[in-house]
Amino acid sequence: MSPQRPLALVTGASRGIGAAVAAALAPTHDLLLGGRDAAALADVAARLGDRALPWPVDLTDPEALAGATERIDELDVLVHSAGVGMLGTVAELDVATWRRQFEVNVVAVAELTRLLLPALRASRGSVVCVNSGAGLAARPGWGSYAASKFALKAFADALRGEEPALRVCSVHPGRVDTDMQRAVVAHEGGTYDGSRYLRPESVAATVLAAVTASRDAHLTDLVVRPSES
Repeated sequence: MSPQRPLALVTGASRGIGAAVAAALAPTHDLLLGGRDAAALADVAARLGDRALPWPVDLTDPEALAGATERIDELDVLVHSAGVGMLGTVAELDVATWRRQFEVNVVAVAELTRLLLPALRASRGSVVCVNSGAGLAARPGWGSYAASKFALKAFADALRGEEPALRVCSVHPGRVDTDMQRAVVAHEGGTYDGSRYLRPESVAATVLAAVTASRDAHLTDLVVRPSES
């Protein structure tokens, strides 16, 4: 990694929005590509060049996470893109589903951020939480997922107030053409048409805008929706 280039860590970087964010940052940043699938991360790193390194770790394993972060002394950008979306009504979802959803979407985000706060403070860095439209409004059948995303927004708001030297942004995309969206449509019993949804690259451009804004500008909450055209 080059000392002349800022360093970014992107979780969920093996596919979808996370991989698109990594590609958007690659021209200007050195990259750590976070995720659990080491082979998929290696494929993404190969496409992005020698400025990108796989960073395979289970974000829900506190000991592994502590070990993986201990040598990161300065960090310019932390993008939380990893997440899970398990849908169902309150009557359908069991306690294990609720716990898993919060563990990945909220608790892991909080712990990774906590461990990296010294590195982020050292560079007056940026934290971006890739949230969801469900983090602003809950619909029937989305209660557990929406609750975790509401909590993620609350986390970002609290962090912004507690760490004034950092820039903290919540990005709320509408439906995005990803594997997760395919699973959602299948759950809903619909026919999948990716052209109806945002491209991951469009969400990545929104993240890039938050990260590269001039220092006098702090983009705190960004909502991006699919175009109707």
